[in-house]
Amino acid sequence: MNALEILHLTKEYGSNVAVDDLSFTVKKGQFFGFLGPNGAGKSTTINCITGVSRYVKGDIKLFGIDVNKDYRKARRLVGLAPQEFNAEIFASTEKILDYMGGYYGMRKDERAVRVDELIEQFGMNEHRKKQFRELSGGMKRRVMLMRALIHDPDLLILDEPTAGVDVELRHELWDHLRDLNKKGKTILLTSHYLEEVELLCDTVVIMNKGKIAETGTVKDLTKDGTLEKRYLQLTKDELGD
Repeated sequence: MNALEILHLTKEYGSNVAVDDLSFTVKKGQFFGFLGPNGAGKSTTINCITGVSRYVKGDIKLFGIDVNKDYRKARRLVGLAPQEFNAEIFASTEKILDYMGGYYGMRKDERAVRVDELIEQFGMNEHRKKQFRELSGGMKRRVMLMRALIHDPDLLILDEPTAGVDVELRHELWDHLRDLNKKGKTILLTSHYLEEVELLCDTVVIMNKGKIAETGTVKDLTKDGTLEKRYLQLTKDELGD
């Protein structure tokens, strides 16, 4: 079974076509890179997958479940770590995680066990009582990732998960993500750190102007150089080169 299947997705905002007849598939257990310059349609696509944005043209299925027809069931299968720090800044780490677990219908005792598990896994014990506003940028990124994982989703979507993170913590987060993927978690990663995508992902889709510019394995896309080189070749018009 495919983890994610997008068929002929088109999303328009007035006269602007943000996503134009987009189709691709993410297999269960893949570490999948989803790339493109700002304005390429990545965020719109993610919003459609997670139910933030509604769409009328095309189909999206999560593990065979139609996102439009069975939103509640589909939404429980996916966890999103957004680029923006959109957590309550006066809430503590453990409260942020507990609240999100409640959102997904987890029982109080079940939430408590899961919160402890994630805090231990990500080395956040000394920060569990701290308000979100008191955390460093790197610690906030960890909270975003833990929040996305609280209900143990089958598909994890990461939007710039290491933006603004120092080198040491970035490598720590990479290790966490590799471990999650080895344990069977399907991961969709969007990042402007192309080295990060090249190191972590097995398959990549590169979008440009709402369409797929190219898709393939990292091995195929880097056979004539780096992923960054191929990315720039495909998006140079958009980047103004």
